[in-house]
Amino acid sequence: MSEDPRNRPDHERVVVTGVGIVAPNAIGARPFAAAIREGRSGIRALPKLEELGFGCRVAGVPDGVDELAEATFAPDELLAMNAGHRYGCLAALEAWEDAGLDRPDVAGDTVDWDTGAVLGTGIGGMDTIGEKVVPLTDAGKVRRLGSTAVEQVMASGISARVSGLLALGNQVTTNSSACSTGTEALLEGAQRIRSGQARRMLCGGTEGASHYVWAGFDAMRVLNRGSNDEPGRASRPMSASAGGFVPGSGAGVVVLESLESARERGATIQAEVLGGMLNCGGHRGGGSMTAPNPEGVRRCIEGALRDAGVSGADVDAINGHLTATGADPREVKAWSEALGCNGRGLPPITSTKSMVGHCLGAAGAVECVASVLMLREHFIHPSINCEDVHEEIEPWAESIPHTALSLPDMRVVAKAGFGFGDVNSCIVFGSWEG
Repeated sequence: MSEDPRNRPDHERVVVTGVGIVAPNAIGARPFAAAIREGRSGIRALPKLEELGFGCRVAGVPDGVDELAEATFAPDELLAMNAGHRYGCLAALEAWEDAGLDRPDVAGDTVDWDTGAVLGTGIGGMDTIGEKVVPLTDAGKVRRLGSTAVEQVMASGISARVSGLLALGNQVTTNSSACSTGTEALLEGAQRIRSGQARRMLCGGTEGASHYVWAGFDAMRVLNRGSNDEPGRASRPMSASAGGFVPGSGAGVVVLESLESARERGATIQAEVLGGMLNCGGHRGGGSMTAPNPEGVRRCIEGALRDAGVSGADVDAINGHLTATGADPREVKAWSEALGCNGRGLPPITSTKSMVGHCLGAAGAVECVASVLMLREHFIHPSINCEDVHEEIEPWAESIPHTALSLPDMRVVAKAGFGFGDVNSCIVFGSWEG
């Protein structure tokens, strides 16, 4: 087992000092914590999807974002922001302020050389491409694209935008590893702090709401087509009647900081990043572009536990990837094997996607925010819509919470994310006990 991360020097220990969230069922950390505790779904019917002939006509889309963005950003800033930018910037600003940091003067020259960002996206800019770039270019109206099309289309537009808002001078980049993106971003940022290359990093992911983003998944028939009349029951991870995932959108951002830095400025510490792991299944052993290699998943979880210096028995709760597809039973089995739980059951295992849908490149980040909030407030949110547990998950049925659980002694939460390309990520959060 690896060295206990709590024995590392303070400048190498990584803590969470701020969180920000734009989710389909709530905007803002406090409303989001209440929503997930209640098991409130943010999935709703979208007439546009029916108009376009989609099989799946429901999705998770944050409500009230445009009004909040207009109250937060200057008109010239708004002009350059598509949906993903708005979600990501709002979440980043909330996380920054939640960490007790001041938003810099836009006219000032001071650069924060100690702080950077890893803010990812899965298919960022697809809405701008579909709505503006392709139709205007094909119509011979290139000049009408304006001067902001490139920054909205490029994947790194979100991290670049946030760096300008907050005068970030350390590494600023955008990662993209499909549905593993958000979790990967936190691990990349934590490693930069661990290595002494940064004191703080804003980390997370964002994904805009757009039929252009979701069309390919609908064509693959991996979206749920059977619950269009019951949006709130459409996202059904671990359920026998799961019919595929529900597309979602939003953003989650956390401020990661060295323990030394957090203590120096008297920041409120919400959780600690104990460790994590990234790997790939190599498209072998059952893994492919769209399916994970079960051994790769197991190795990723085991590696995260080793890096965190904890055993499987130390894990108090699991926030899984769990998408409401055929991969759910294989994932639950991998958790059981990796945690050494065979014969004794799993710790509580839940899926945030049951309430918000699958936010793609933002999924891991949204779910990491949920994990921090659960750890901070000592509860595990329900996994809704799985009263009819899948028969292959039945041996672990008692570990699935259908209503919120109070866990006053919760100390360790493991969160995983898996993505197209057979890529895997797992992060382990620990409660902060001072």
